[in-house]
Amino acid sequence: MISFESDYICGAHPEVLKALADTNLECLSGYGSDKYCDSAKEKILKAIGVQGAEVEFLVGGTQTNSVIISTMLSDYEGVVAAKTGHISTHEAGAIEYTGHEVLEIPQENGKMEAKVLKDYLAGYFADENHEHMTRPGMVYISHPTEYGTLYSKAELTAISEVCGEYEIPLFLDGARLGYGLMSNDTDVSLQDIARLCDVFYIGGTKVGALCGEAVVFTKGNKPKHLLTSIKRRGALLAKGRLLGVQFDALFTDDLYFKISKHAIVMAEKLKAICKAHDLTMFLESPTNQQFVIFEDEKLKKLQEKVAVSFWEKQDENHTVVRLATSWSTTDEDLTELDKALS
Repeated sequence: MISFESDYICGAHPEVLKALADTNLECLSGYGSDKYCDSAKEKILKAIGVQGAEVEFLVGGTQTNSVIISTMLSDYEGVVAAKTGHISTHEAGAIEYTGHEVLEIPQENGKMEAKVLKDYLAGYFADENHEHMTRPGMVYISHPTEYGTLYSKAELTAISEVCGEYEIPLFLDGARLGYGLMSNDTDVSLQDIARLCDVFYIGGTKVGALCGEAVVFTKGNKPKHLLTSIKRRGALLAKGRLLGVQFDALFTDDLYFKISKHAIVMAEKLKAICKAHDLTMFLESPTNQQFVIFEDEKLKKLQEKVAVSFWEKQDENHTVVRLATSWSTTDEDLTELDKALS
């Protein structure tokens, strides 16, 4: 059976795995205080081009969202997110578990709109009872979104300006950031994201690493004693080298971007195969996640040979599924998919 179930179904890219193996017997300090973490941070900071930025490593996406949101918010604040945002839908209440409410606002194809955000914030502060309500203390978006859609530079700029007007930090979830940056349809660069966001992360788990996310604080705004806060939340990896070695490899010779571009090329081929079989796309995604509407009986037949991810029911007889490509997707995989759809 072939799998398009997600972009983390395989282990690590061979170059990343080789780096882990090559450094395995070195004795290094723990908790991220080793030379590979330092080297990886330097490479990431060079790539984003923002003076005074700081980088820290965490293990996974949900952990990262939970740690960053809970350490940057005051105890009376919540985080504003699109109704379809990852922290709103697929993190099992991890943010609420920290004591912070997710304040949902309407979305369009997975994206938050600056006008909707501004109307929400203006409405909050215009309410004479707002001191009795959860105060919006951060804005959360993801790029790509849960639906594989992307913010344009103009859209991201507009959201950033609203956040600046209300003095609220903008946090960008970049679990799949590489696929957004290397999309054929984007005008947003890594440097743009670093300039417009107060904090964001570069996802490794879904882009070639065994695990790991690189969090970037761009405005001299890293929470005080963050290491202590991370440990208090049970999120501090003793063998922090594992994260540093992987990101050091990913940011050597543009490997992170090459991996991401490969997945985009494969996704465009996958989309063409689906359309050739007269399948309807749920929406047009320019990234590695493709959402396809299947008649239920045809889907059941497909799943005998191909692993896909359930997304949502379209109607009584049709289901939306996600097919994702990654660094490990091959042309042979796509050929088998083509055959399975015949």
